[in-house]
Order: sequence, then structure tokens, then C-alpha cells
Amino acid sequence: RDRRRHLDSQSDDSDADLSDADSELDSCLASDDSAILDRAMEVLHCRCMEGFGQWCVYVSKGGFSMPSTVEKEVLIAYAEAVTKNQGRNIARLFAECLLLRTLESIGEQLICCPERLAFIYYKIVTEADGLPMPEEAVGPSKYQIDYEDLQDGLAQMQHHSNPYILKKMQDGTWARGLNFDDINESGIQCREKIAKTYNEPASWHVVIDAVLCYRVPIMMKIWTMMVAFYIYLGSARGNDITTMNNGEWYWPQWIRMNFIQWSAMIDAASWIVMEVLYIVYFTWQRFPSLGYRSPGLPTCLHTLEHVLNMCFSGAGLFWVVLHMNFAEKPALCAQTDLDQCVDPRASLKMLPKILSPAIGYWAVRMLVFFVMNRRRFPIFILGSSGNPRFRQGKFQTDVLVNAIWALMLGTCIFAEVCFIFPSVRGMDLNSLCGLQSGANMYGLPPMMGKCSAKNSKFTFDCVSCVTSVATAQMLVFLTCLVDIYFVFYIYSAIVGSVMGQRRFLNDLKNTGVPIDLRPGAGREARLFEEVFGPEWQRVWCAMIKHLLDESYLSPKQAEGLAAAARCTLDSLSVVASKDAKREKPINLKKFNHIAGERLAFFFHSLKSIKTPSGPSRGTKFIGETDALTGKSFDIGSVPTLTMIIPAYNETVIPSSAFLRDGALREDATNQNPDGQVGVGDPTLPPVGDGVNSNLAFIVSQFPDEWIYLAEMLHQKGMTEDPSSHRLYKRFMIQALTSEVEDEVRIWAMLRTQSVGRTVVGALQYGNALAALPAIRQYYAQRPEKRIPEDHMEVILCHQTYGNTDGDPENDKAVRMLLSRNANSSVFLVFDLTPTSGVQVKNLVDEFLTKNGGYGVGAFKYASVKCRWNPTHQDVEVVAVLPRKFPLRLGSGDCKTQGKACNQLNGLRFATGHYCQALDCNMGVFIGEGFKVPYVLRTFMPMDRKNRTAPKCRYLGFREYIFTGREGTVGKCHASAEWTFGTIYQRFLSGMGTRMHYGHPDFVDGFWVRNRGGMSKSSPVVNLSEDIFAGYNVRMREENSPHVDCLEFEKGRESTFNSASNFFSKISGGSIAVIRSRDNHLLCERIGLAHGWSFYFTSVAFYLSNLFIDMSIYLYVLLFIAFTLADIDLAKLHELGSTFQTEWVMSMGMFSLFPQLLEMVLEFGAMRAFREVLGMLPAATFFFIFQNKNIASALRNGIATGIAKYFFTGRPMANQHQTWRDIYVTYWKSHYKPAFSLMTAYIIYQVLVHQTFQGALPMVLVVISFSSWLVTPIIFSPFPRWPLIEQDIREFSAFLNGTAGKEEEELPEVVKRGSSGKVRTLWECGLANEISTFLDSTLWLCVMTVVLRVIGVCFMMLIIPAEILDFLWIFILVWSINLVLIRLYLISGQNNLLLHGQTVVWLLCVPLGQLVLGSRAVSPTVITRLPELVIAFTIFAYFLGLAKDTVLTLNKVLLDLRVMAGGSKTIAERHHNQFVRKCFLYFQVHQFDMAEAYFIIIANTAVSLILMLVDRLFFNVHTWWLLNREMGRTAFDGQYLAKSPPQIESDQLRDGTSIGTNSELGLEDSFQHTPTQAGHNNHHMSATPRPLLQNRH
Repeated sequence: RDRRRHLDSQSDDSDADLSDADSELDSCLASDDSAILDRAMEVLHCRCMEGFGQWCVYVSKGGFSMPSTVEKEVLIAYAEAVTKNQGRNIARLFAECLLLRTLESIGEQLICCPERLAFIYYKIVTEADGLPMPEEAVGPSKYQIDYEDLQDGLAQMQHHSNPYILKKMQDGTWARGLNFDDINESGIQCREKIAKTYNEPASWHVVIDAVLCYRVPIMMKIWTMMVAFYIYLGSARGNDITTMNNGEWYWPQWIRMNFIQWSAMIDAASWIVMEVLYIVYFTWQRFPSLGYRSPGLPTCLHTLEHVLNMCFSGAGLFWVVLHMNFAEKPALCAQTDLDQCVDPRASLKMLPKILSPAIGYWAVRMLVFFVMNRRRFPIFILGSSGNPRFRQGKFQTDVLVNAIWALMLGTCIFAEVCFIFPSVRGMDLNSLCGLQSGANMYGLPPMMGKCSAKNSKFTFDCVSCVTSVATAQMLVFLTCLVDIYFVFYIYSAIVGSVMGQRRFLNDLKNTGVPIDLRPGAGREARLFEEVFGPEWQRVWCAMIKHLLDESYLSPKQAEGLAAAARCTLDSLSVVASKDAKREKPINLKKFNHIAGERLAFFFHSLKSIKTPSGPSRGTKFIGETDALTGKSFDIGSVPTLTMIIPAYNETVIPSSAFLRDGALREDATNQNPDGQVGVGDPTLPPVGDGVNSNLAFIVSQFPDEWIYLAEMLHQKGMTEDPSSHRLYKRFMIQALTSEVEDEVRIWAMLRTQSVGRTVVGALQYGNALAALPAIRQYYAQRPEKRIPEDHMEVILCHQTYGNTDGDPENDKAVRMLLSRNANSSVFLVFDLTPTSGVQVKNLVDEFLTKNGGYGVGAFKYASVKCRWNPTHQDVEVVAVLPRKFPLRLGSGDCKTQGKACNQLNGLRFATGHYCQALDCNMGVFIGEGFKVPYVLRTFMPMDRKNRTAPKCRYLGFREYIFTGREGTVGKCHASAEWTFGTIYQRFLSGMGTRMHYGHPDFVDGFWVRNRGGMSKSSPVVNLSEDIFAGYNVRMREENSPHVDCLEFEKGRESTFNSASNFFSKISGGSIAVIRSRDNHLLCERIGLAHGWSFYFTSVAFYLSNLFIDMSIYLYVLLFIAFTLADIDLAKLHELGSTFQTEWVMSMGMFSLFPQLLEMVLEFGAMRAFREVLGMLPAATFFFIFQNKNIASALRNGIATGIAKYFFTGRPMANQHQTWRDIYVTYWKSHYKPAFSLMTAYIIYQVLVHQTFQGALPMVLVVISFSSWLVTPIIFSPFPRWPLIEQDIREFSAFLNGTAGKEEEELPEVVKRGSSGKVRTLWECGLANEISTFLDSTLWLCVMTVVLRVIGVCFMMLIIPAEILDFLWIFILVWSINLVLIRLYLISGQNNLLLHGQTVVWLLCVPLGQLVLGSRAVSPTVITRLPELVIAFTIFAYFLGLAKDTVLTLNKVLLDLRVMAGGSKTIAERHHNQFVRKCFLYFQVHQFDMAEAYFIIIANTAVSLILMLVDRLFFNVHTWWLLNREMGRTAFDGQYLAKSPPQIESDQLRDGTSIGTNSELGLEDSFQHTPTQAGHNNHHMSATPRPLLQNRH
């Protein structure tokens, strides 16, 4: 009301700007509180019931497919009762909301199925008295909930949740595993019983899904390639006969005229195949739902469209073929000018007649394409009523999106014409090889070549030439497919920067911009007051206190910053300036780096709040009512927020033992699960770096903040002196009091990726609200409430708290965290299970006995909400919500997604109108907490007319990746994540296709309760759980924008192995995304330009990396084919092909553009170029390796159909990476591909040197396979000889270990392989072989064998017979090894016999003379080296084919045995035993051992080089990889073991007080005269030192 009165007092211009203000507010002002309450209940009813209302609207439009279980008239009446609820009895409205809330609560994970809940709700209210309208009499209602009906489907999921395989269900039927999408779609189809509604694609079928889902961007990209090629044919950039004298683009002749015809024929044939595949495949996928109605099901019209398109394509193909007129271009056209080379078909009479069928086809094709792929509205069931609301602004967005994509595709055409197509200049089958098949269609004149002679088509010369041309053209095709990926990077950088400029992001984090806080005079002071109101100094002092408490400022600095705003930290009152001349702007560069950037961002982001931009554009900020300390501010304008923190078993607060550990050698080796040295299998990661304690490493990252902590503890009287070094030493020898030790632990917690950091950060929002006068006044009248629990709450959902599977240390840390924040609005939610501890069970039983009358152990499963009781000094139960099922449904690898289920566990208790989920690696600066109310108003602006529908459902904002300070790995990972969370998200938001990619987005609390939760958790399909929440928003035609005025902190993996696991997880999840029905639905209905945007929003990054990875192999194979075809660099130069030159400039460099432009925008050009160029070498190696990681994860996901979750653990950057862990992590994804690529490269080099042709160095290829082999060692900290020697010894034991070799140990081998805890190389390889043939489908195995057979046939054609003769040598060697293997197995596995096989392989040269005579070594062995290398490679390929064939036949027998009724367990055991034998007989293990020994040699060599670099060049590797403080420590020394932090040593040496950030050496802004400085140093023990003074 105050805001409305303020609006009424504005000028006429202001009134005109706000003409759409809430007219209903006027009536509220004129009425009593009862009317306001009625209207509020009506609004809340609409918000709660909107999902049910939209379900009623959708189902009521079923027409002939209307289910018999519902009535159309009743559905329409129910929809009106929700959307037009004005005048209805508010008690009845409350009861209807309560019923739905009850269903959501006791339905457990059914909250993920909103349409199923709606159907159940419909049945319940219909059995009662319906939803009466205002004119109907209202009496008491009785609702009956059928618990079994409500949870129908959950029991089936618990029994079987694998969507790929058939399994016998409880009712005796065989079915695929259910997931939540099936349950939800059963609700849409109004089925009484839950059933499978969709067949998820298994294994390689996902390739078909990818092609069909993204057929629109694929075909559009192919068309742009055709346009580019058409232009290229007249560009003169190719050879003369191909690209000259082909007419103008508007009047073609010769090859251009032919191209128009045959391109139409190819397109028509492609669409025929595509449509047949689509109809057959889509019918199979949707067969369980045929006859029902739900979004995405093939309707008659939809099916008719595709049938007609298929018919049109067939008719078009027939018509073009019938009228085709190809002409052969004369060879003289290559030497004559245009006047003498005229196509007789290009006359005015002939040209239209010849081209009209093809041009007519293309014209109709474009029309059909645009009509069939038009944007459908809505994509899914609408999010809320009022369809016109969703179309406001859509036209402008569509125009913008179409224009941007037209520019991007145009840029691709330019790149392809000018750079890509010229690379194959002169390299066509006719010109280069003389192959004239189809030459007439292309229009090229016949040429003489290796394939010209009769019966020469299958000769070595012809096949090698054709192979080289086909490989080159395939490489160009792949390049054209992915060029849009790099163009997208460029445009996202440019457009995102422009959007950032419009959002006032210029110099956003530039600490060089001065801050003037002089009240009434300073620019920032005025802005501060305009945004926060007259008591803005309270906000400022709260921010300074927060920085001081977290040791980002010294006490002296904090006092100075408070005085700069004329206030004191104690009284928060405005004080008169003693010396006005000394009042100067604050120079943030002189402060701690983190504090400076936090404050810089805070002040610069206030512009976006005062003048709303982005999604808030159009709203007006009114300081009197909107400012948090405004004159007419009302606390009711602060939206309520619930912050949910799901945790499993992550570290809550680092323990004292952990902080002291790390410096011993045994700390840098793999640990035993039970924690006992020498007992059990060492399969857990190390706990340190083996050189420094973990606390010492944390201090090395934040030395100035450690010094601040020491001074603060001394100032508080908790320690005897302010020495940071003594504080560390006393902590290490356990000489501190428990209170001080806890302070050290909390300090470390706030600087590591811990649950405690996240909880403390989330509570900063509550602390910010608690600092506001109006809030304090409100809660002063309600002393029973914790401040500010009516406005915000933090829910820590700790999944393993009190559980025997959890960590007792974490339980203690949780209680410590709750006790230290007892007065804050923080709750604990845990999962009660049969494995919960006795103490937890007693707590629950006591609460139930006291409040519910239940007996002991009444519930098997329950969600329990607790808070800290200061009186009893323990947690107390607040609420218990019983469950029938465990938190995660399913079994094995097919359980529901853990984090999503844990979020749901907390969501059941959430009370906020808005929610937020935070990962356990986040943090919040209190200054950002003060801005949260302003940002939350984006959902529902204060002057919004329709308060039943928010402007958006998810609201994203910036993330500051704080682990960028944790070494080089952390910085590489942080830079990529930061770029994605800023400029990339901003660009996607502007394109209208931004998704919810994770936390910490805000979300409408009503939405997550009645629209499927905060994420999806179906097994296998929803591994990337968060993005499906974004899909849900987009499918329901709602918005998910992004703002730049708010920033939370987030961590990312900072060790190399954990970063690799992260990329593997999200890459495997992207394959699962393609398998989902949500992805199908969006691709089908989102439209053309938005289809491109959605492709890049979803999986473009991952698929592009896969294509790039494939191109590396093609590149090497291309030059092998060139060499075999006798095409050397001179020949390529003669042809004019760009393949003659080295590809030095990688296209991947374009991915740096967004990061560079965003840094220029926010930090300035100097820092941007320094940061980007400085990180370029490290980022190159890091991302070459990780891109291979992505490609390998995609291939594995495609092959197995299983997306595995990788627990990264988020260890600190100094954690030692053992060679055993490195090998187990990368042997399959990197090492084997590296050996394959290296072998191909060696073959190329030996072939070239034998033929005396010039060899291309292939620098990028060498860098690639070298990076795949040695990058993990380069990014391993502390290359010291004791650690190297330890790794060599343990890795050797891993290679030669005998664990798992016995046949009886096979079940243990399989179990360890699935968990990644293998003990030996044998277990590692054998577990992979077994899982490959058990997890893969029979069709995939058969297809693999078929493709390998095709490869063998191709080799027989392309490899000369002289080389193939050398195969007999290796067949003889293998035969000898077969005898040795048999002896090995019957002799008790004698290692001499196993390793003796390696010796036999080394005898291949002398044995070769027995097979081939003197030819094997004539004239020299070196001369015959190419034949030996190539023949051995072919033999290894043949051996792999033989193994795959035998095991595939064995898998067929296994399946037949199971189908015949045999025991599957026994059949799999026999299969595994057979795999074990093949693992030896086909040399798989022996080859693995050879590769592993190569790895140990490479690791040793690289580690020794790095050790010498550190020794000779002052720890330069340690400085580069970790930080400056560690780099300045003695090579053989321990940080802080004998001396204080380096910056404190500098202070003592120079006589100054340096407390700068360890990386930047920043200085204090509050300067003292030399006399004052000396005085302060003299009284150092009594007064805290000003740590950041000027250096002289």
C-alpha cells in the first residue's frame, strides 16, 4: 500500500510509465483486512493448483481420445475453479491446497510426477464433492487417499528400474524398468495402473536418436555446406577445371548446373531414408503409448506429415532423375577464358527447362521443411494459464534469434569457401585417381590415373588412391560439421559482451576503480543510499564485519573501511569526520585480492539494481518503498526463501587430524579403507602430498588471511601472541586450546570445498536480513522466533547423518556447525533407514512417542527434520515424515539419482515461496546476501498486475569459482566454468534457450512442488539431473533468465584426476540426455532457429569434441593413405591443397574468445590479456587431455548405454596423484588411444622415410598423443625422489600382482571392476573385458565384429602383399605363446612363463628367417622395419577380431541358455570363465602389460625431468602448479616447518608489514607515516599490526 501511495504521488510521466500497475490493489486499499486475506488466499490457491488446472485443460481437449476414466465437463469445471477462483470460500481453497500438499508429502518421490499427482487428485476430489464454484453451497468435505494407488509405480521401480532390459515383474509379466517419466505420462494418459509408456534406446541406438532428434540442425548444416560448395565452384579457389567457368551464381553452367541437380537427388534420397527410419523407430519407441494421448505421441496429422514428406521426397527424386541433364565439362575449359567455354545448356531457352525440376524440388523442400518443423505451442502441458502472456516479446526474440543464426551460418559458408574446401583442391576421384564412375554426373572430363586401366579398380594403386581421396573428403566433411561450433563461440563472445555492456558490466570487477563512500559527497555513497536507503552504513559495516570475521581483512583495515563511510563497527552510527582533508576514495587494489574483488563487484552491481536491466528491464525502482532501509519499506516485500544443501558424505569441517596429516610419505600413497596401515587393500586416494601438512598447503594459498587470523585471535585474547608461525606450530603439536583449534578448523573450512563453507555462506543471507532495522523490529516482537526464520531458512539435507555407512567425524562436525549457528534459521534433514545408528533412532522414537503416539521403531524409512536445542546441547526433532520406500529406488547401477533424491528430501520440509539448492562447494559474501531480496523480486515485481503467474520459474545468476586460486588445475577448470556461467549464460538467456544447468539458481517454490521438483532423478537417463529441470521449464513455455547483479561462490575440482572424473560424468550424462523423451519432445517442437539454440544448449559441446577427436585419427590415416598412394608433399603442393602445410593454429583457440572478451569487459584489457595468455600453455595441455576424456566418455556411453556417476571428492590441489590411480583412471580412455595414434604416426613416419618423401611433422598430433600419456604427471605436485621411488615401487607391485588371477576370484574381480577399486593390472583388464561383453547388447557385439571384418577386407585391398607376407612371422610367435600360456595355466601360474612370452615376441626377427628366409632381413633389418611394424599392427588387429568373434559367439550361447530357462547366474559364471581364458590366449593381458611398462618408463622420465627443473630452477614447477609460497620454499623443505609465511618473512626482513595476497603482492590503502609505522612495530605485542603497508 505504501508503494501504491508513492506511485500516486509521482508525476504524470511516471504514471504513464506504470499504466499497467495493479488495479486490484486499489480495491484492496479501500477494503478491510478480510478482503485482502481473501484475495491473498485466492492468489496462493492459483499458485498451488496451477499444475492441476493445466492438466485439466490439456486432458479436456482429448477429443476422441478422451480417457474413459475422466469426464470432459468435470475437467473444464475444475480448471475454471482453479483459474477463476474469485469469490470461492477461502476455507475451501485452503482445504484444496492442503490436500494437494498432503499428496506431495506422502507420495514420496511421486512429486517428480506432477501429472500423475493431478490425476490422483482428480479422482479424490471427484469421489468427494468436486471443486464447488462460488454459487454452489459449500459444506464440509471428506477426502480419502488410497495410499497404494498414490504410490503405484514406486514399488515397480524399486523392483526393476533398468529401462533397457526385460525383467519378470511381481505380477508375472515381463517388462522394461519403469522410470518417473513413465509414471508421469501414465497420469497424462489417465491410466488407472502405471505402465511403461516409452522404450528408451539402449546402447548404440542412441546414435539413431541423435540423428533423428537433431535432424533439423544437421540438415540445415548440410544445406549450408551445399551452398558453400556451390559458391566455391565459381570462386576460382580450387583447380581451374573445377572452380572456373561455371557461370554466375544466378546463371549457372557446367559443374554448377550439374550440382543443382545431383544435390537435389541426394537430398531427396536422404529424406526418404530419414523418414522411413523416423516412422519405424518412433513407432517402436512410442508403441506402449499408442492409442493414448500425451505430448509427443504421434497423432494422425503428425504421422501424415511424415508420410507425405516421404512421398514427396520419393516423387521429387523420381522427377529430378527423370529430367536430369548432366553435361561433361570439356578439358579445354581449364585453359580458356569464359567466352570460349560456354555450356550449351545455359541458354535462355534450355536453362529453365533443365533446372526447373531441381529448383522446383528445392523450393517445395524449403516450404515443406519450414512447415513441418515450425514451432509448436505449447511444447508440453503449459506452465500456467493465460496463453497470451507467453507470447509477449516472443516475436522480437524470434526475430533476434533468426538473425543471429543467419549470421552464424553465413560465417560458416564464408569459412568453408575460403579455407576448408580449398584444402582438397584437385583431390577428387576423377582428377587424382582417374576413377570415372559418376564423373559425368559431377561434370568433370575423364582423366587418366591409377584407376583408369581396365580391371584396375581393386588393385593396390587404385584402392590406396581412392582411400586417400575419400579420407580427405571425410575429414573436410567433419570439419564443416564442427565449424559452426567455433563460430558459435565467436558470436557468443561478441553478443554476450554487448549484452554485458548494456547490463552495466563494464569494469565490474576492476579493483582499480576508486570507491568514494563519503556520505552525501561520494558517488558510491549516493548510489549506496539510493539502493539501500538512509541507513546504508549498517549494510556497509555488516559487510566489513563479515570480511573481518573470515580473516579477509586485518582489524586495522576494517576500522579504516568503516571510518571511510563515517561509521564505526561497534555502534554502527554515523560519526563526524575529524579531518575532512583525509577523506579520500578507497583504493581496493591495496586490499586483499578476494576482499577487493568482492567489494568492487558489490558497488558496480548496484547500478543494475537501481536501473533494472536484463529480465528486470521495464520495472521501476522506488527507493522509498523498495530500498531495504527505505522510509516506507515493509518486510512483507522480502520474498521468503528456502536454501537446500544436499550432502552425502562430503567433509563438513576439516578435522584436526586431517589438517595435521599430509607431510609423511605414507600420506601420499593409496590408503586402506579401514584406515589401518598394512591391513586391507590400498584402494582409497592419498590424504596429502607427502611433503607438507594439509594445513600448511591451505596457508600457502592464503598466507595473508592466516596472518589476519593470528592477529584476530590475539586481539580477542585467545592466543598469547599474534605470530602466525607460532599459531601453526602450536596447532601441529596440539598445544592450542579446543576453542582456538576449532577456530583454525573453521578458518580452513572456509577455504576448502566443504559442507560447512556452504552452510555458513547460505546463512549470510539470514545475517544480512538480521542487520536490517525493520527486520530486527519485527522479530523483537516475536522473541520465540529465530531471526529471520519467517523470511529464510537453510536446510542441510545430510543423507548419511547418523548412519552406519556415514562418517562419525562428519556427524560431530554437523552438530558443531548447528551449535555455532543455534540462533540462525538452519535445520538438519536426514534419512532414517534400517542402517541408521541407535542414537538417531532413539531421537526419532522419542519424538514419535511424545507427539504421535507411535511405538518404538514404528517406521522403517522416514525423512526427519531437526534443529539445534541450546538447552540440551543436541539436535532435537522438529518433524518426521514417514516413507514406505528408501530414498533411492532401484538396485545396482540403476538407482535413482542420489543428489536429486536428497534435494527432494529437503524440499518436503521447505516453507519458502522461493527455493534454492546449493552444492556442497559453495559460499556467499554477505554483501551478495543484501542483494538477494532485490533479485528475488524479478520473479514477481512489486507492481506486477497478475500475481498468480511469475515472470520466470528459474532465475540464474553469476558464479565466482573460488578454486581458481587453488593451483593451475583449479585455475584452468575455474576459467572454463566462469566463462560458461557469465558470458555464455548471458548469451543463451538472450537467445531464449537458457536451461537450468545446476546450482545456485533460484526457483519458484510453488513450481517445484507441482511441476516435478528441482531436478529429475530417474535411473540412468537423468544422470545430469539439473538440466532436466531446465527442460521442464522450456517445455512448459516458461522462462529461465539470467542476471548479472548477483554472484555466489562455487568450487570446482582442483586436482587433475578429480577434474577428469567431473568431465567424464557430465559427458556420460549428455549421452543419457539424448536418450530421454524430454529431448525428443523439445527437438520435435521447438522450431528451426530455436532448434539450433537448443542443440548448443544441450549436447553440441560434447558431440563437437567427439567429432574433433575423430578428425585427429583421420588426419594421420589420411597421410598414411597419401604415402601408400605415392602422394607426397610436393604433389600436394602441385595440387594447391592446404594439406601440404602443418596445422599449427588449432581451431580450439577460438574457444578462448568468450573468456577473453568477458575479462576485457569486467577487468580491463591489460589484465585480460595477461591472464589468458599466461594460462595458454597450461590450458592447452589441460583441455587437450580433457577433450579426449569427453570423447572417450561419449563412446563408452554410446556402447554400454550406462551413464555412470563419478564421485570426484573435490580434494585439495596438493593431493598426490599416485601412478596406480592415474593408470586405473586413464588406461582405457587415454593410454590405449594414445598408443593407437602413436602407432599410426610411427607407421606414417617409417613409410615416408622409406619412400624418401617429405614428412609432415604433425606437431598437433604429436602434442595430442604425448599429452594423453604424460599430462597427468605434469599436473602432479611435488616431483620429489622419495615420492617417485614410492610410486615406482607401488606401480610395479600393481603390474605384477597376483590378486584376482584365480578362477574362484572372478566374482570379486567383477565387483571391484565396477567400483573402480581394482588391486592389480590383471583385475583392471579382466574386469573390463567381462563388463564389455556383459554390458553391451548382442547387436552391438555383432555389429562390432561385422565392422572389424569390413576393416580386414579393406586392409587386404590397401596393404601390399609384400607386407602381408610378414603376418606369418607373428602367427608363428603367437603359436609358441599359446603353448607357453597353456603351461602357465597348468603350472600354477608361473610368472616366468608369463613374462617369457615377451621374450618370444622379441625373437620375431630371427624367427622371421625361418618363415620368409633371407627376405625377412634383406638387405637390413632397418630396411624391413616398415613391413614388420605394419604387419604387427595388422596382426594385432586380426587377433582382436578373432577374440571379439569368439566372445560374441559365446555371448550368443549365453543368451540362448538363459532363454531356454537356464540359470542366468550359472551362465554368466561360465561366460566369465571363458572370457578369462581368452584374456590370456588372445594376448590381451600381455599387451596391457607391455603398455603399462611403457607408461611406467614415461612417468619416471617425466617425473625426473620435473624434479630436476624444480631443483635447478628454484621450484618453478611447484610455483607454476600450486602457488608462489610453495615455490619459494626450499626444494627439500616443508612449508612453515622452520620459518613463517614468505610474506611475513619479507615483512621482517624489510622492516615493513606486508600482508598481500600470495599471488599478486597487493598493498594496504590505509597508509601510515614512517614514524607511525615504527611506533606500531615497537608496540607489536599490544596492538594488532597494520599488515598491509607500503613497501619502500
